[in-house]
Amino acid sequence: MKNIFKIAFRNLFRYKRRTLLTSLLIVFGMILVIVFSGISTSFKGMMIGTITDSMMGHLQIHKKGYVSSIDNLPLHLNLTSKEISNLRKVLDDNEMIKAYTFRIKLGAMLSNFEQTTNIRLTAVDPEMESQTCPALTDRIEGNSAEDGQFMQEGELILPKNLAKGLKLKKGDDIVLVATNKDGSVNAIGLKVAGIVEGLLGPSGRDGYIHIDDAKTLLRITGDEINEIAIRLNELDDLKEVKKQLGAELQQFINKQDQPAFESHTWAELSPFATIATIVDLLIITVKIVLIAIVLVSILNVMMMSVYERVSEIGTISAIGTLPSRILGLFLAEGFSLGLISTIIGNILGVAVLYVINISNFHFSFGRMKDIQLVTSVSSSELLTISVIVLLITVLSSFQPALKASKMQPVEALRHV
Repeated sequence: MKNIFKIAFRNLFRYKRRTLLTSLLIVFGMILVIVFSGISTSFKGMMIGTITDSMMGHLQIHKKGYVSSIDNLPLHLNLTSKEISNLRKVLDDNEMIKAYTFRIKLGAMLSNFEQTTNIRLTAVDPEMESQTCPALTDRIEGNSAEDGQFMQEGELILPKNLAKGLKLKKGDDIVLVATNKDGSVNAIGLKVAGIVEGLLGPSGRDGYIHIDDAKTLLRITGDEINEIAIRLNELDDLKEVKKQLGAELQQFINKQDQPAFESHTWAELSPFATIATIVDLLIITVKIVLIAIVLVSILNVMMMSVYERVSEIGTISAIGTLPSRILGLFLAEGFSLGLISTIIGNILGVAVLYVINISNFHFSFGRMKDIQLVTSVSSSELLTISVIVLLITVLSSFQPALKASKMQPVEALRHV
């Protein structure tokens, strides 16, 4: 085996220019895949982190049927005190859950005493919310609270576009008017405590109020919410936790003998999940392009190698070299070429990602400005790409190698 690879390396360097060009083509393909995979995977991870850490959490629990009518922000599907107590026990017993927060989502009319507009509000306990969505406080302009208390009772966090349209600033007074689940109308006065940046565009109309103010506005007595957002210790545990919660929530049945609760991951609730899927498909597409490059390159160089060495093949066959040894020799050549190219491609691909990181590139996404591009590629991804290249080099070498091993010595020696 050692001699086969020694001869294989020697044969590769007999045609230095062709070997170099073929190797460069494979290396270029690997660099393309590594850089694209590193950038796109890092971008996807950063966007997922921004969405889950600043507004959605990793998982959410609602009463059965709430999500299907979530655009209407239904208050008649709120969770009761008993249901909240049951869910607390389930969540507290799960060691993979880091934090959770209770929310009341509602629609209201907001007035600055001169103009009135509609607004979507998320009523939260500031401490629970900041533990579950720690990046939320970073989106609030001028926020200086270090203990997670980004607002108090009697205060409102206003979305930036509404604040600009109504000419409101921190400290201004406003009035909220809302209809509760019984159909009665109520109003409360609040003070603007901060301005929150939107995530995905200028159309955001989502603000925040204290959960106690929401109960006053909606005339809720006791504990009553319509959403629980959950943060996990590790996002990689999402599928497992979703499965566990699904099994545990099955024990709770409503009056219609149906599951009382439903749980959804961030991907099932956010339209960005589609973008994440497209990114994954693009990565797969680029890998297919790499496979095509390697396949054509190796197949071409190995076929040329066979046709140029027909007489040589006839000679070594005539002196008693077994067909399996000839087959192994050409497969070793293809594998060696792929191995050299893989090592160089990995080194240069990682080097390009390093250069991108130290170059301090910035970009914007929606309302998020001046985001630094930090790229990385996992060792498992590098291993996957390397294995793909090596497998394709061996497979593409097999047909020319098989052809060489089946040559008859007499016919091969006649070849000029």
